[in-house]
Amino acid sequence: MPDLLRQEVIAAANIVVVKVGTRVLTHADGTLDEMRIARLAEELNEIKQSGRRVILVSSGAVGAGMSQLGLAKRPTDLATLQAVAAIGQTKLIETYDRTFRKHGRHAAQVLLTAEDLDDRQRYLNVRNTLLALTELNAIPIINENDTVAVEELATTFGDNDRLAALVTNLVRAPLLVILSDVAGLYTGDPAVSSSQLVPLVTALDETVVGFAVDKKTGHSKGGMASKLRAAKIVTAAGENVIVASGHEPGTLGRIMAGECVGTLFVAQGKSISPWKRWIGFSATPRGKILLDEGACRAIAQNGSSLLAIGISGIEGTFSKGDVVALCDLQGRELARGLTNYPASEIDRIKGLKSDRIAQVLGHCPYQEVVHRDNLATV
Repeated sequence: MPDLLRQEVIAAANIVVVKVGTRVLTHADGTLDEMRIARLAEELNEIKQSGRRVILVSSGAVGAGMSQLGLAKRPTDLATLQAVAAIGQTKLIETYDRTFRKHGRHAAQVLLTAEDLDDRQRYLNVRNTLLALTELNAIPIINENDTVAVEELATTFGDNDRLAALVTNLVRAPLLVILSDVAGLYTGDPAVSSSQLVPLVTALDETVVGFAVDKKTGHSKGGMASKLRAAKIVTAAGENVIVASGHEPGTLGRIMAGECVGTLFVAQGKSISPWKRWIGFSATPRGKILLDEGACRAIAQNGSSLLAIGISGIEGTFSKGDVVALCDLQGRELARGLTNYPASEIDRIKGLKSDRIAQVLGHCPYQEVVHRDNLATV
């Protein structure tokens, strides 16, 4: 039966980002399930036919490569893993494209690294390209560029749940649907009969986070914990997330009909601006500013600007204009923002009233260390 709240969420979803994980797209041995991809492509086409824009974030390149090469096990060394992903990516896109072409549509491959969303100009370029593709008769299919993304060089997103969340924020999509190998968030291990499905989450508090139980099969880097982190990113920006089973045929159609499928994570407050989305979630902080309790309250509760008097210390080396993390004295991140001063000058003016900045530095171009217009709570 349709659910009123879900109907409202769906009605507002003019752009829908769908993320599908490795375990949904592959057989038990890790190889690609082409029939499942064909069914998913049909469901995506139906959403597109409803007049909505659709963007897909798809895992499965390694599984597709294993199928192409006849591998029985997922490679463990980085170079081979990246090579297999490169081979599999073409097979993955071709499989989607084969179904889309039956409906006169095209699969548009978009491969990203974290650097693409960290740099402001590249971030805007990616957004413009994705929105242009949705205006054409195409469905963008996004994946991490596994061939060049290296965790040690900070070019990787970590997992495709986070990538999907960042893409959702990038295009300001009102809804992210994560198709998983489980039917949603459960109160415990889904394999245990006493665990119950949680249909609605209105706040990602410690109780909800405690429900997450990760399964490690060797075929996926995700798990419910990563889906909760993705949900936090999206809902904090004022959008909605649904986590549901990707194994049941027709799941997307039921979701778009407003039925109570999976777990709905509702938006926390109003939708925030693209500028603050980039600052808060996509840009990589270059350092930390540690705040006293008063400054923490002012920023967390009121979104106030950060003044020098509320700063207790700094960590790292950063320049004027860099994105920095604003943390409490225990190092917990509260917000991110663009700093008006380099680390060397903040270290000299920390704890001082704003009218003393010029006396200490010899100049005072800004009263605020981080202005509220350039600050996003996380």
